[in-house]
Amino acid sequence: MSNAPANTISKPTLYLIAFVSGMTTLAIELSASRLLGSVFGNSNLVWANVIGLMLLYLTVGYFLGGRLADRKPYAPVLLQLILWAAFLAALIPLLARPIISRAAQAVFGAEAALALGSFLVILVLFALPVTLLGMVSPFVIRLAVGDVAQAGKVAGQVYAISTLGSLLGTFLPVLLTIPQLGTTRSFLLFAGLLYLAAGLPLLRLKPRQGMRYLLLPIIIALLAKPALASPLRPPAAGAQLLYDGESEYNYIQVQEDHAGYRYLYLNEGQGVHSQWHKSELFYGGTWQYFLAAPYFNAPPHRADQVDSLLLIGLAAGTSARQYQAVYGDIPITGIELDAEIIQVGAEFFDMNRAQMPSLQVIAGDGRYELRKLDRRFNVIGIDAYRPPYIPWHLTTVEFFGEVKTRLTDDGALAINVGRTDTDRRLVDALTNTLQLVFPSVHALDVPQSFNTILVATVQPSQAGSLRENIANRVDSVDARLYTILGQAADALVPLGESDIVFTDDRAPVESLVDSIVLDFLLAGRAEEFRQRD
Repeated sequence: MSNAPANTISKPTLYLIAFVSGMTTLAIELSASRLLGSVFGNSNLVWANVIGLMLLYLTVGYFLGGRLADRKPYAPVLLQLILWAAFLAALIPLLARPIISRAAQAVFGAEAALALGSFLVILVLFALPVTLLGMVSPFVIRLAVGDVAQAGKVAGQVYAISTLGSLLGTFLPVLLTIPQLGTTRSFLLFAGLLYLAAGLPLLRLKPRQGMRYLLLPIIIALLAKPALASPLRPPAAGAQLLYDGESEYNYIQVQEDHAGYRYLYLNEGQGVHSQWHKSELFYGGTWQYFLAAPYFNAPPHRADQVDSLLLIGLAAGTSARQYQAVYGDIPITGIELDAEIIQVGAEFFDMNRAQMPSLQVIAGDGRYELRKLDRRFNVIGIDAYRPPYIPWHLTTVEFFGEVKTRLTDDGALAINVGRTDTDRRLVDALTNTLQLVFPSVHALDVPQSFNTILVATVQPSQAGSLRENIANRVDSVDARLYTILGQAADALVPLGESDIVFTDDRAPVESLVDSIVLDFLLAGRAEEFRQRD
């Protein structure tokens, strides 16, 4: 006996709707993490909020969708729900853009309440469209069941097809649409596909009703035009925007000021990840303190003993250029996760074969690519920051053990670590972790920043060796090196203590950083983060 409602949509069309709605749901979730990540990062805390609230919205949608489908089991009702979901999904990035811009200032401007409020407002923007998408599957099942004896089979088919769409929606934004189109256009693309999946059947079933819904994409087009015509973040006052785009991992900008200095900004745009000038090489930033790492070895140490360098977190090559200028045309290997940053570095920062013939650039994860290298290096520098976080797998005892195997017998490791002037917990925890692998560790606080460079040596070494090597200068290397070495010696600080050890099994880096940042924000001093490199 059949209890099926009158069904004017074919099963293939219903299954297509289930597929597209499943794809759009996951695409929205992945794009949401990117939208928030441009300001708030991609920590586990951010992901937990995104996933948790999306699941909450879907739960509400499943419940409401099932009830509505039983009360009004009509195809036009389902199609209209989907059209509104598509419209609201397309609105998300357009409404979020000004909120994100303000949130970026709040995060670094002593406005903790506003930063948190912006985070929550953006997440609330997803409530209605995701809830509506959650209503689709139970509604499709209700319309597709023609015989209650087949209800289980139909439900299984609908959820399988919807999950297959979700699988596609997981990979498409990350691998294709966001790198090629950007986050905003990715939202618009998937919302557009959802709109077509429901709009065309509605036009066939209810032409007059369907025509009214043609107003929705017109509204989106009018709102999107000015938003897409301008960058997500305008350049600094007096600066020219040379590049603005999104990659698989980052929102990337290159700006040039009136003096010809170029800056690489990522995501929230508060930290400078690389700097370039056609005639200047040293900018007083964190990068140049990496030059001091080999001089912690016992004296006398000569510049010509530095014959190789590995950089994990190459960015656009500032450290590599400085090493080349001081230590000559030595072989340099740079590992950078983001291939688009490598392209930007080649185009705007002279990080190319013509200017740096000895530089080998590898696109990939630092730890994975390190394992594939078959040579050893005098110096390994690690600067793989996504402020304020360090990837946890680049902080563990096991990772530093792998690094040590890639260092020469007189090798040195240098790693950039964040802190505040009153909270050194991350620095101390990494110091403690490094001391389990290396015999000696030294700390340099970079002036006028919230950065500390930790230097670990393969051979036992003394902090005083740095000044002895300066005093016993035995080569005619560029005098600027010894100026920088002197600054590094002045920046030496005593090592702190910690009972934290980062391991592959347990590395609470993110929770530790979250605590440091929260304490700093609540103290009302976040404006000082603007000084960080």
